[in-house]
Amino acid sequence: MDFSSGEDSDISESEMDEYEDKTYEKLKNGNHNVKNSNETFTCPYCPKKKKRDYLYKELLQHASGVGNSSSDKRSAKEKANHLALVKYLEKDLASPSKPVNENDPPVGCDHDEKLVWPWTGIVVNIPTKRTEEGRYVGESGSKLRDELKSRGFNPTRVHPLWNFRGHSGSAVVEFCKDWPGLHNAMSFERAYEADHHGKKDWLANNDQKSGLYAWVARADDYNSTGIIGDHLQKIGDVRTISDIMEEEARKQGKLVSNLKNLIEVKNKCLKEMEERCTQTTVSLSNIIEEKDKLLQAYNEEIKKIQLSARDHFQRIFKDHEKLKLLVESQKTELEHRGVELEKREARNESESKKLAEEIEKNAIRNSSLQLASLEQEKADVNVLKLAEDQKRQKEELHKRIIQLEKQLDAKQALELEIERLRGSLNVMKHMGDDGDVEILEKVDTILKQLREKEGELEDLEALNQTLIVKERKSNDELQEARKELVNDLKDLASRAHIGVKRMGELDSKPFHEAMKRKYNDEEAEDRASELCSLWEEYLKDPDWHPLKVITVDGNHQQVIDEEDEKLNDLRKELGDEVYKAVTAALMEINEYNPSGRYIISELWNYPEGRRATLEEGVMFILKQWKVAKRKRGMS
Repeated sequence: MDFSSGEDSDISESEMDEYEDKTYEKLKNGNHNVKNSNETFTCPYCPKKKKRDYLYKELLQHASGVGNSSSDKRSAKEKANHLALVKYLEKDLASPSKPVNENDPPVGCDHDEKLVWPWTGIVVNIPTKRTEEGRYVGESGSKLRDELKSRGFNPTRVHPLWNFRGHSGSAVVEFCKDWPGLHNAMSFERAYEADHHGKKDWLANNDQKSGLYAWVARADDYNSTGIIGDHLQKIGDVRTISDIMEEEARKQGKLVSNLKNLIEVKNKCLKEMEERCTQTTVSLSNIIEEKDKLLQAYNEEIKKIQLSARDHFQRIFKDHEKLKLLVESQKTELEHRGVELEKREARNESESKKLAEEIEKNAIRNSSLQLASLEQEKADVNVLKLAEDQKRQKEELHKRIIQLEKQLDAKQALELEIERLRGSLNVMKHMGDDGDVEILEKVDTILKQLREKEGELEDLEALNQTLIVKERKSNDELQEARKELVNDLKDLASRAHIGVKRMGELDSKPFHEAMKRKYNDEEAEDRASELCSLWEEYLKDPDWHPLKVITVDGNHQQVIDEEDEKLNDLRKELGDEVYKAVTAALMEINEYNPSGRYIISELWNYPEGRRATLEEGVMFILKQWKVAKRKRGMS
């Protein structure tokens, strides 16, 4: 059923929406025939003489152009009918099968026809106004481009043409250089031809022209004289679809050849990579097998060490029990002795009286003894004088001995000197010089003492070497015991006063607090974890060493380099608390493991903030063992 323009009278602008809905219902009910076949469509609202077959996209562009037209020649009823047709096409006939792929060249046009390339359209009869200066002005190209885009033609640019008088009333529409661009250009031309505003209608001299006229630029437009021909010659060239297809085929053939060569090269590389991958897989499997063996041996060794450590601590606990029993027995013995002392104290009170009487008798005796002590003091003074004289003589003799010792440069010189003195001694004996004989006897005595001291020194060196070996052995045993203590105390709570501290571990709490100030709780948690992981990697990096050496009281010390760029950026971005956490971890790892730069576990005294001794760790273990034993006894 076709539409006849004379069936009803025209409607007003306000009644267009209601009329559009009614027309849409008629189209849905099948009152008008729109679809000719699976590929072609027709407009039921155009007069019979203007009817033609459309593709789906062309009919949609035609209906949209007429429905949104601002021309006075279009009645309100005609616009409403075409708007209803747009609605029907989009909702009820959407996405039909397309006969031609837009990525391929158009089939329905002459492939030998010369067109302007890049694909270009021409728009004429654009409304202009004359200004007071006598120049003509018109609408901008962007406005016309947006209008054409809304109709589905997808131009890339609309360039208005100007001459010495101003806006010429014509413009050039540029489309994409590819086949979809040609499809859009041809749809653009057919849409205006269907509305009787094509190139033939513009060149016809039958009546006055109103509205825009448009078509696709061809060879005659390119070679024409005037502003349009001049502009087309500047921006493009004249080519046929066949020429472009041949050029595209040549490019595609060259591309396919290049791709084949590239695929062959890639296949060779792929084979080489597969061979390398196979070799790597075999090597990796061997390494994994060896690693498993080493890990198994390591685990067995660890088990042996743990068993020996457990036996060692059990022996310590047994010895402790024995000592405890011994202390308790000694305590009871001391209590018995205390009772006996109290009894003796009572006896001493009676005996003290007897002592007082004896003291009085002794006082009488002391008076007589004081007189004797005065005489003794006088004798002591005389003895002191004699001692001073003897001391002076000994000092003079000592000085002579020192002089002799200075002359002994070596052992041979000493022996020669002794032989000489012995010879002198024999001479002195015959001569009867008693004073020199005494000196030589003393020198001989000193020589004997020197030899004895040398023997003692050798013995001391041997003893010292033995002690060094024993000290090293004891130190190794202490280090093993310390490691066992660290392993046993790892699972205890950190609030205990003796525990295990991971030296160089980064405190994550300041990072969480800093992120909470910037993000919500969930995002802050993720951000803080990422930052902690990043700075833990920085701390492990041996190339990053933000420390410097300073001298304090003559001693060299390592401190944080305040000019380090990375630490300064951290302080600016996240604050002093995060900066302190990072520098504290850095100083710990530099003190306890500067060569490895990884976290190590250390026995720690938390109340005093220092490294705990082995004795403190053992006493803490014993205390924990007592508490556990007491709890078991109570239960």
